[in-house]
Amino acid sequence: MIENFKFGRLCIIGDLLVDQYVFGSVNRISPEAPVPVLLHSHRITVPGGAANVAANAAALGCKVNLIGVVGADRAADTLREVMAPWPDVELSFVKDPAWTTITKTRILSGQQQIVRIDEEQVGTLSPTTPQQLVAATLEALGNADVLVCSDYAKGVLSDEVLAVVIRAAREKGIPVIVDPKRTTFEAYRGATLVTPNRSEMTRATGLPLKTEKQIEAAAQAASQQFGGDVLLTRSEDGMTLWQQEGDCLHVTAHRSEVSDVSGAGDTVLATVASVLSAGQKLETAVVIAAAAAAVSVSKLGTATVSRAELSAELQSEMNDAGALVPLEQAKDIVANWHRHGAQVVFTNGCFDLIHPGHIQLIRAAANEGDKLIVALNTDRSVKRLKGDSRPIQDEIARATVMGALRDVDLVVLFDEETPLETIMTLRPDVVVKGADYTEDQVVGGDFVKQYGGRVALVDIVQGRSTSSLVKKARTPADSSCENTPV
Repeated sequence: MIENFKFGRLCIIGDLLVDQYVFGSVNRISPEAPVPVLLHSHRITVPGGAANVAANAAALGCKVNLIGVVGADRAADTLREVMAPWPDVELSFVKDPAWTTITKTRILSGQQQIVRIDEEQVGTLSPTTPQQLVAATLEALGNADVLVCSDYAKGVLSDEVLAVVIRAAREKGIPVIVDPKRTTFEAYRGATLVTPNRSEMTRATGLPLKTEKQIEAAAQAASQQFGGDVLLTRSEDGMTLWQQEGDCLHVTAHRSEVSDVSGAGDTVLATVASVLSAGQKLETAVVIAAAAAAVSVSKLGTATVSRAELSAELQSEMNDAGALVPLEQAKDIVANWHRHGAQVVFTNGCFDLIHPGHIQLIRAAANEGDKLIVALNTDRSVKRLKGDSRPIQDEIARATVMGALRDVDLVVLFDEETPLETIMTLRPDVVVKGADYTEDQVVGGDFVKQYGGRVALVDIVQGRSTSSLVKKARTPADSSCENTPV
């Protein structure tokens, strides 16, 4: 799935942070005061804030322009050092002598956080700094696919900076995603999407968020403040995507062992922006972001999620293991696959006696996408096509054998002479038939092409067919050796 995405370029502007973690163990209380004594073991330093968003996007395969403010201090050098492992992130740091590079240091005993130390003195920016931020952003927007505003309310994203960069992006047709920290969302006017958590949404709207109906009402109220869509992250309760046009999408949280939720919002922001840069739908971006969040919170501390980790998480969600399901249930399953960004492949046939020709067709079909549906003619349909002597195996037996093949993800039955109705219901991305057909002969081919799908003709094994196997089985065996002495 996401291995095949062609990720684009993000322009990320926002508050840059350095996240430090000091690890050790606590075995006693200090004799000097009633506080624990930490026996230090090691320290790690990672990107935080907008820098963490950039690292997460780069981990998925995006190229990034990262824009923000740092001070004339050692922490700024540290931030550049921890960004060095991400060569696809181009740094456009504006150095401001009046600024202190923000550092958050967390002290942990095992996985238990004892205390957090924040080093930040964020006063008024120098007069030229906002101008430099805007200039760097406008230059980066020249080849960006998505603008991301990571607002930690530290002062980098002022009303004036936001207004200019959002307007410039929208004039270029570039979507704008904002992670908000304001008490209201008016400053984000023109943004495509904001991604508040529950506390941020409650603060901005003053509305309750206990039921889905309340959540939708609050999202609508939030949208009226800035004019775009809302993605509410609800921690263990999942996410809700409210769109001005379209249905509200509630995504259930993934089951995972939660080690640390810090940085999970950055991972969601980066994943949504990255998937949009790959030309995918917003609904797909949100579903994939929910999977990324599950991976993120399973790690201790601010962390990135690799493409391989995210792909494995997505695959585990869609493991339908060749099940035979009714058409309506299959429709829901396929819709879920599509929301996960999967390319869905469809092929069909009687598949009465599985032989090497069938296996080659199935393997070739599976290689055309991420998920393979095999539609089988029902027994009645086979009889109409092949005569009363067929099928050799009934539809349940055929579906059981077909579903056991590792390349097959879903099996459905169709009672008509052709699978056109099934194709129109499931809307696959690719329809596969053997190369003994021509493209204009493939049932459903014209339909899938109307919405951007395609037809694939794959090589077949010559001389292999169920009919020939049946004929051979029914031919009397050579009896010339019956009276031969032993």
